[in-house]
Amino acid sequence: MKTTNTHLKYVEWLSAEDMHSTSKQWLSELSFLKDEQLFFEDLIRKYIFELIAPDQFKKTTKIVEDLGFSRKKTDELIKLVEAHERGLEIMVDGVDQVIEEEVYKNEHKRLIIEVSEFLEGYRKLKETLFNTVKEIAKSDKKRIE
Repeated sequence: MKTTNTHLKYVEWLSAEDMHSTSKQWLSELSFLKDEQLFFEDLIRKYIFELIAPDQFKKTTKIVEDLGFSRKKTDELIKLVEAHERGLEIMVDGVDQVIEEEVYKNEHKRLIIEVSEFLEGYRKLKETLFNTVKEIAKSDKKRIE
């Protein structure tokens, strides 16, 4: 089945309150990710010797690079969403500014896509990281027994 590229026209119907709520949710999720990324870095440090073993090195290097990129992207998205949140005033100031409001809505559409794609990629990174650490923990357990 072939999918088609859809446009996010429903954003035009979102109220300022809905967009504010969405922005707050993004900020909450991204803030949580920052803490989670610190946890992952600690986890990597805990298993560093196993992760740099020749059979894991290439995979681990990619994970560490992706985690570093993810941290930078998280900070970037937080700044973008905070700026977007500050711009919400254009939607609620009671002044009819059609062009500025359309620009704000287009920015919201862009952020919906960007944040969603980032979160999906981050989920995949977490899965890879957990699977790698799980493999190492299992092999450590077998070696100890």
